[in-house]
Amino acid sequence: MVGRYPAHRQPPLAPPCQGGESVVRIEMSWIKTIEPREATGELKVEYNQAVKRAGKVFNILKVQSLNPECLRASIQLYLATMYGRSGLSRAEREMLATVVSRANQCFY
Repeated sequence: MVGRYPAHRQPPLAPPCQGGESVVRIEMSWIKTIEPREATGELKVEYNQAVKRAGKVFNILKVQSLNPECLRASIQLYLATMYGRSGLSRAEREMLATVVSRANQCFY
């Protein structure tokens, strides 16, 4: 196994970037989402709260738009993790989230 993929299932390499390095291109599945202008009911409430918190509805929320109950639970988990009581400062929590995202090659 090389990296996260078995040798026979390596994702294709994208063309070399400016520095001459090749980068791995990972194909993503298409996920149906509901845009804020199309939201109604419970989803509209969640989206409106997201805009109040962050100024917009980020894609990480939109991918959960078909299940507003799950979206709400996900937001509550995030808020508890990032703002709840902890021995870690807010800055330390953000740093950990950034390091984990980078390690997982998730560029949010």
